[in-house]
Amino acid sequence: MEREKVYGVCPHDCPDTCGFVTEVEDGRAVAFYGDKEHPITDGWLCAKVRPYLDHVYHPERLQYPLKRVGVKGGGEWERISWAEAIGMIGERWRGIIEQYGAAAILPFSYSGTLGVVQMWVASGRFWNRLGASQLERAICGAAAEYAVERMLGVRRTPDYQDVVHSEVVIIWGHNPVSTAPHFMPYLKKAQKGGTKVVVIDPRRTRTAKGADMHIAPLPGTDGALALGVGHILVREGWHDESWLEAHTVGWEAFKERLEQYPPERVAAITGVSVAEVEMLAEWYGKRRPGLIKIADGLQRNRQGGQTVRAICALPALTGQYGVLGGGLGYSASGSVAFDFEVINKWAACPPPGRVVNMNRLGAALLGEVSEPPIQSLFVFGANPAAVNPRAGRVVEGLKREDLFTVVHELFMTDTADYADLVLPATSQLEQVDFHRAYGHTVVAYNAAAIEPLGEAKSNWEVMRLLAAEMGFDEPWLQAEPDEIIDELLTATAVSEPRMGEITLERLKREKRIALPLVPRVPFADGHFPTETGRVMLYDEGLAAEGLDPLPGWVDERDDGDVDELAAWQEGMGLRLVTGAAHHFVTSSLANQASLRAREGEPFVEICVADAVARDIEDGEMVMVGNGRGWCKLRARVSDTVRAGVVASPKGYWAKHGAGRNINWTTSDALGDMGGQSTFHDNLVWVWPVRSAEGV
Repeated sequence: MEREKVYGVCPHDCPDTCGFVTEVEDGRAVAFYGDKEHPITDGWLCAKVRPYLDHVYHPERLQYPLKRVGVKGGGEWERISWAEAIGMIGERWRGIIEQYGAAAILPFSYSGTLGVVQMWVASGRFWNRLGASQLERAICGAAAEYAVERMLGVRRTPDYQDVVHSEVVIIWGHNPVSTAPHFMPYLKKAQKGGTKVVVIDPRRTRTAKGADMHIAPLPGTDGALALGVGHILVREGWHDESWLEAHTVGWEAFKERLEQYPPERVAAITGVSVAEVEMLAEWYGKRRPGLIKIADGLQRNRQGGQTVRAICALPALTGQYGVLGGGLGYSASGSVAFDFEVINKWAACPPPGRVVNMNRLGAALLGEVSEPPIQSLFVFGANPAAVNPRAGRVVEGLKREDLFTVVHELFMTDTADYADLVLPATSQLEQVDFHRAYGHTVVAYNAAAIEPLGEAKSNWEVMRLLAAEMGFDEPWLQAEPDEIIDELLTATAVSEPRMGEITLERLKREKRIALPLVPRVPFADGHFPTETGRVMLYDEGLAAEGLDPLPGWVDERDDGDVDELAAWQEGMGLRLVTGAAHHFVTSSLANQASLRAREGEPFVEICVADAVARDIEDGEMVMVGNGRGWCKLRARVSDTVRAGVVASPKGYWAKHGAGRNINWTTSDALGDMGGQSTFHDNLVWVWPVRSAEGV
């Protein structure tokens, strides 16, 4: 029998948003590979997604609804029907709404899929109609998104292929080998042609190992480093005075701010030598054009928004916005303003419910949110017990007997373990969706390749069932995915006429389409869609929010939530960064045996000097902890991280690490902008398990 080829797109949280092909025979997916015609994917897939059929046909896939019959977390379940499950949800919710109001119900979702239908619409329409609490989705890039949009007016990024025009590329707090791999062939081509590559990261990542220069500042000090570079650019006359006068607001005030950051002060703050600060500024100031490429890990600290503003100021100082091969590489998410009214249907819904910051989920479940208290949690596309900050408090909240928790998932995750109901979800091969990217400007259609396994249902299909159960009869709550995609494209074309070229029919026919952007190089027309049309070096709007209107740096770092340092090794705290794993996408795919084997058991990297000072030997089990919690990890003693810093990748499920993971130590404090998470602002102590008795 001839195999059918079905075209789809990777749903995981990665800027590459790759196109793939599934070959189907007798209703079963038998081959899976990269789309050769996709301009970014170019026929190959990353190490995470290549074995995707192992994920789809994993023996532990959930295929039927399950009801808890024992204690929460006890692992005792009973199979029930979908009708029973939806009926149980409706009955509980009607009782909660009658007593507390719909705001006592909290939907919790994030980037298990980035699809427009299965994430955006599924996270909006039904919940808005219900009047449930709104989720402030600030765990990833909130501060950077806010900072970039305030300063530049929109999030746009140069095309991957344009890096070959750069003379220097500064990759700042970003590890694209692991998190944007399809950028790397273009970078390697540029490097072979003479482009210099700088990586700024406390850890010598896979990307840093291939760089011409690696600079390792202490976590949370990148903003000071950027201001120090700016100081030298002005001191040496490597800035562009005429461009600044024509295209910025607040240049003179910012120039005065830069005077406060001579390289000697910056070296003392960052732990980087004066010579390195000077060389970084010289490379960026004299090699034109220069691209600065950042990602979201950079700003997951208390000064994250200001850090990004300080970095965004550097292309303005050198007049490189709008220049081919120059500017800022961050996100393409603002390339087209999709019609969010179509996605959310706010106009036809009750006023939005109160807002709960997802980073504070544990605190919210334990009483921080009390008017009304959260009585029901519905989780999909997320695994907060594994990925949220201060995970121990999240688990404590999930254990509440009066909390009615429903988890819609492919697998029995750390979060699903504490649910009252677990509903089986579809994989990307079993659902229809539409995807934009945030690393490039190609949009794509995902066709369903196979029928859902068992009784699995997509996120949107579950929302349709819930809408019917709650008695909502609006047609837009029962629309098919293709209807939603067609409505969104049609509505978006009204405000974005160029989008009229992209129809559902064309999308399904061509599989993937590059957005028609003018100008192609961001800001090449000299216009920035801020309130002034200029780069906002000085922002009165931030001042009105109580924030510094100029990019700056304040020494406001985590203390580990330890009240009595005498109970710990005084002066022995280390700064912990929890970057992306190479083989997982946060916690997605982290239960796949082959990928876990490649990533290795949960570990922490520590430099030789710090290990010797703590009597830690390479390969032994250590405790990593602070006043928030602790976990056990395998020590890797190496030169990968700088002194004063330890690193442990995020994404491991707690159940694969003796019931805890690194997020038992991370803080749920919020950053300076956007309600941002502060994962990398984390002071911990590390000591051998063999000496941990009584701790």
